[in-house]
Amino acid sequence: MSLDTVSILDGSTFVVSDRRGDLDATPTENHGLFLEDTRFLSRWVLTVGGIRPKTLSVDEQAYFKVQFFEAVTTGTVYVDSHLSVMRRRCVSGGFEETIEIENHGKEPVDLDVKLDVGSDFADLFEVKDKLAKVGQLYSNVDDGTLTLGYRRDSFVRETVIRSSRKGEVKEDGFLFKVNIPAQSSWSVSFDVVARGRRADIEDLEKPRVSSALQDTSRERNLQEWVAGAPRLIATWDPLIKIYRRSLVDLAALRFETGIAPGALPAAGLPWFMAVFGRDSLLTSFQSLAFVPELTAATLRALAILQARKEDPFRDSEPGKILHEVRLGEMTAFEARPQSPYYGAADATMLWLIMLEEYERWTGDTDIVHELEREARAALAWIDNYGDRDKDGYVEYERRQDTGLDNQCWKDSWDSIAFADGTLAPTPRATCELQGYVYDAKHRCARLAREVWDDPALADKLDKEAEDLKRRFNKDFWIPERGFFALALDGQKRKVDSLTSNIGHLLWSGIADEEKAASCVKHLMSDELFSGWGIRTMASSEGSYNPIGYHVGTVWPHDSSFVAWGLRRYGYKAEAARICRAILEAADLFDGRLPEAFGGYPRTKTSYPVEYPTACSPQAWATGAPLLVLRTLLGLDSDGKHMIIDPAIPEPLGRIELLNIPGAWGRMDAFGRALAAHED
Repeated sequence: MSLDTVSILDGSTFVVSDRRGDLDATPTENHGLFLEDTRFLSRWVLTVGGIRPKTLSVDEQAYFKVQFFEAVTTGTVYVDSHLSVMRRRCVSGGFEETIEIENHGKEPVDLDVKLDVGSDFADLFEVKDKLAKVGQLYSNVDDGTLTLGYRRDSFVRETVIRSSRKGEVKEDGFLFKVNIPAQSSWSVSFDVVARGRRADIEDLEKPRVSSALQDTSRERNLQEWVAGAPRLIATWDPLIKIYRRSLVDLAALRFETGIAPGALPAAGLPWFMAVFGRDSLLTSFQSLAFVPELTAATLRALAILQARKEDPFRDSEPGKILHEVRLGEMTAFEARPQSPYYGAADATMLWLIMLEEYERWTGDTDIVHELEREARAALAWIDNYGDRDKDGYVEYERRQDTGLDNQCWKDSWDSIAFADGTLAPTPRATCELQGYVYDAKHRCARLAREVWDDPALADKLDKEAEDLKRRFNKDFWIPERGFFALALDGQKRKVDSLTSNIGHLLWSGIADEEKAASCVKHLMSDELFSGWGIRTMASSEGSYNPIGYHVGTVWPHDSSFVAWGLRRYGYKAEAARICRAILEAADLFDGRLPEAFGGYPRTKTSYPVEYPTACSPQAWATGAPLLVLRTLLGLDSDGKHMIIDPAIPEPLGRIELLNIPGAWGRMDAFGRALAAHED
């Protein structure tokens, strides 16, 4: 999100405004009140005496509420206003807003206080892709209540707005004729209710829980969430702020699905406030050592939504873990794949990886028994459907025009290209997918042997994993360039561009040791390492663009997994260097890492360059500092004990992480910078 916008959120409901607090959506400004993939308000503009107040400061009190402090000014360089305005907003199934105007003057004032209101009821995809509406917009006023609505066949969405004061209510907003005595104030409150899928059963006459009660409950919940996570002590002060910001943003992104206990993380604001398989799983890995309950909720919810049948329109196949769940108009009318959509070739393996990782970290074997059927179905999907042409590798190709071209984490249309910039034909078998299969099979072999009491399955999975590793290191290796191919294309040619994907091969462990060493040199080269993190594509490649979504930007989550992979192969100093870069970037982003930022070299810019449409907060960017901490302290588990193997770079100094939850109960970890690990 832009620094010129202010966002508050609660579950899948969020509000994006300018720094005045106004919502004024345009093709370039994605303002609005959003719920269930629909924009319920696109205009909410305040004028006082015909003037839009000037912002003095913004107090982002919590992820779900904000205050705007403003003045009604005339434009001189002196203190030229006797009127101040405070706007207090709190989100919850819509939002509540109180506008208070204070007259600091010695004379009474007469004012027109006007609030212009409107909604385009745009689907989130329509907002993102600038598409036109198909159905009918309507509005009406009834007993002081303004209702804005949209209807397309049986698809109905409404925004209901009530004010605490009587005024003139029209279909485009509210007008109040106000007299404010000297040294006095006037206020009005609005209750905005978004009526989505449950509009037919929602009782609007039922009193809403007061914002004060909601605030108290959510603030208490946030305090408990932060208090339940490990306590961080660090000599590098910015790390404390970055850590707390990550915990708070993870709390903000939580939402309950209603189909499984607990809350899982939405992918990111504004475009991805929904259930996402890959995003929730990778975020769960990053945060496991801190808030393991997120992982348990994610595993259970995705198991319930696991595909049970073939459906080409949804890219659904038995055993497959979903890509996303959408609830808006475009999925309802099949202009986008109907939800749930399963176009992710990696989510199934990541789910299996997380099942084992969670059990090994927490000692919770019950969940492994509980989800055994789903795990076996996921393993069957890898061999029966993931490997489309039975060549021993998982590949993907969309089955309908509305599906995603790329079904790996780099899912933009142009991300899988040869070194000369030519796009690779489908189906595509990207390298990291094979690493995930290798890792998933080895991990599930352990679960089969130790939990499911199925040694035959364990032996079979171990053998398949080792056979895959042998073939992969032969078929994907590019000897003349010294790294693994990004993918095998539809003609089984090696896609020869240098990308961050080779770092994921270190995370999974599929790379042979001598080949890993060559990959590490590439990862730490000026072509891939920008100084702020690992570029998605090397600057030497034909498709490279420092502000291209997956072809040159730096994604913090990507860099965090690369660093974790480097630790797995023993490259502690290199991992620490990446971790330090990520944290220094986070500090310059005021503690909150965005989804992605520019891949410009640090020698060219003394600050990380914003990516124009990056989500913020975004789940796996929020999780990146957590995995960085785990990497720096070398935290792992053998199933019973916590392993600590710190490698801290300067200037991070000393790091203490207290009360880390796991199979051992709660333990502390300590680490300090040593000269051997300095740059």
